[in-house]
Amino acid sequence: MSTHQHLSDDCIFCKIITGKIPSFQLMETDKSFAFMDIEPLSEGHTLVIPKYHAEFMHQLPDEYLQDVLPIAKKIAKAAKFDQYNVLQNNGPLANQAVPHVHFHVIQKPDANAGLSLSWKPMETNMDAIKAKFEDIKKDL
Repeated sequence: MSTHQHLSDDCIFCKIITGKIPSFQLMETDKSFAFMDIEPLSEGHTLVIPKYHAEFMHQLPDEYLQDVLPIAKKIAKAAKFDQYNVLQNNGPLANQAVPHVHFHVIQKPDANAGLSLSWKPMETNMDAIKAKFEDIKKDL
């Protein structure tokens, strides 16, 4: 661990938080850090990261999550994004490239720029959905 509580010395995002790697910092709170993505999908693409090293969102303490969305909202508003995505991936199969929880704020100015998704609903039925619903509900 680094000298900063809850950060990792081996993580590129933790190094950005501690200033060991420079960034175009937009905002910082005691729990979050927001900066420009250097491989943007569109103009203004920003990352909002918690100041707590966790690979998956479900490993992150709630107080860090509570800080992220208000920052994402402020950035989208300040950047004057008309349409945009807020994206958060968990694990390599879900396209997470850096194993530190992070949220992308990505402007979608037209059909080609920004995030492109292919949404392919799976074939299912109401019985299968109900069974999964009951399985999830019992653990909430």
